[in-house]
Amino acid sequence: MEKQSSDIRGVMISVTNGRLLLPNATVAEVITYSDPEPLAGAPDWLLGRIRWRGWRIPMVSFSRLAGYADAEGERGAKVAVLKALSGHPRLPYFCLITQGFPRLTTVSRDELVERAREGALPAGALMEVLLREDEAVIPDLEQIEGRLVEALEAA
Repeated sequence: MEKQSSDIRGVMISVTNGRLLLPNATVAEVITYSDPEPLAGAPDWLLGRIRWRGWRIPMVSFSRLAGYADAEGERGAKVAVLKALSGHPRLPYFCLITQGFPRLTTVSRDELVERAREGALPAGALMEVLLREDEAVIPDLEQIEGRLVEALEAA
């Protein structure tokens, strides 16, 4: 019998002062950055909303949420539109500001190693990992979506 591969397709996304690793299936599209419409009273990591395919979707700065950076570089930035996992009827998608184009990668169980960490993970992070030579964070998309819903209701 042939051994079944447990490899999955992933996307490595550069954010200000860090890198995120996401399953490819969560990324709906990567688009050119455009200034979001600001939301009054929103936390600094919620940059506003952009228009995408008839939706007004919230734009998140993972770097600000996690405490990696106080500001985002917009020059050369892209936007990764993600499919929301929560099933919230008013939040089918949200997006992350990225630095440059995301990179497709194959993620195999043998090459993905959880990094040991002292102390709590940054906000929005599920796990810190090493994939071959690349350090990355696997974001906690459910936590981010929960924070988004709360922030949008408050704004």
